[in-house]
Amino acid sequence: MTRAERAHYVEDRLAALYPKTPIPLDHSDAYTLLIAVLLSAQCTDKRVNLTTPALFAKARTPQAMIRLSVDEINGIVRPCGLAPRKAQAIHGLSEILLAQHGGEVPRTFEELEALPGVGHKTASVVMSQAFGFPAFPVDTHIHRLAQRWKLTRKGATVQRVEKDLKRIFPESSWNVLHLRIIFYGREHCTARGCDGHTCEICEHLNGPPRQKIKRSAG
Repeated sequence: MTRAERAHYVEDRLAALYPKTPIPLDHSDAYTLLIAVLLSAQCTDKRVNLTTPALFAKARTPQAMIRLSVDEINGIVRPCGLAPRKAQAIHGLSEILLAQHGGEVPRTFEELEALPGVGHKTASVVMSQAFGFPAFPVDTHIHRLAQRWKLTRKGATVQRVEKDLKRIFPESSWNVLHLRIIFYGREHCTARGCDGHTCEICEHLNGPPRQKIKRSAG
């Protein structure tokens, strides 16, 4: 099976499994999405969604956020892990949004990635889900599945995976497809729950696991 044939099967099967693609992180606008994605680094979306209501009840705009101290923000977001660094980044980027962007979240990768705590993946999520710009954020699930499904080479970097997926899938599918891959990776093709042959898509693309041949003693 060629890489193009694999990609076509993956796209069609995931579309059937996940016709709707809700954004996993609760938010109400580009700013709250940016904060939620920042908090999700090395943290589950479920934990972020349990944490952000308390934060957004106090501050859901950059203007309100800078009125909180870094320590106050830290106390609220502590369950998400790496809290001191994240709290500093949230306060710092809010100051920059007010000073340089009129309090609005910028709409370019360059400007987003210049903000404290915002890397390429975070910027890609905001660009795709807040502004509808075609992007393909690669998280741990996508990085794992792209290799298992042989859509990229084994051991590929996150940057290489993103380039390969963008090359093989139509641009019009990127914003929903990256979410569908994440949903599937969480539900069916987990790091430990699938060996690259167990789940439905892996078995179709790679075949069932090989049976080990038992050697007789003597």
